[in-house]
Amino acid sequence: MRKDSRSACPINLSLEIFGDRWTLLVLRDVVFGGARHFRELLGGEERISSNILADRLGVLVEHELLTRAGDPSHKQKVTYSLTERAIELVPVLAQLSAWGVRHLPVADAYAARAEVLTAGGPPLWEAFMDELRETHLGPAARRGKAPDGPTVAARLDAAYAAAVENRRSE
Repeated sequence: MRKDSRSACPINLSLEIFGDRWTLLVLRDVVFGGARHFRELLGGEERISSNILADRLGVLVEHELLTRAGDPSHKQKVTYSLTERAIELVPVLAQLSAWGVRHLPVADAYAARAEVLTAGGPPLWEAFMDELRETHLGPAARRGKAPDGPTVAARLDAAYAAAVENRRSE
């Protein structure tokens, strides 16, 4: 337990990492949006400020939820990658999304992604976590066989795009 922790309660300790307004949103953008660079994360819909984003990325790296590495394509660019600890949050994020859809005025485009995750349940979450492992940790980190057909990420993106298009055509 960290010296500055209030207690060793698992909920308390988790909230010490995730209990602010931005940290889960940064993870959401990496997990579901595929954002890997500071500028991509800065461009999110919620308009996080650059100093807050830098702080949250530091916290996520410190707690080993993200790794930070130089981008070989650009000297001044850094790439953030999910760790296994962060990938294991997919079921939590799926449940949080499902709860939000049931109880809050969620935009249709975001509800579409949540509905795909809810309908697919734990088997879909496991497949998505495997995709994230392959993307962020390398092909050897995949635990299962790659499925035939579209990836989970592609299904989530398609549901989001269809909801956005549906809204435009209304």
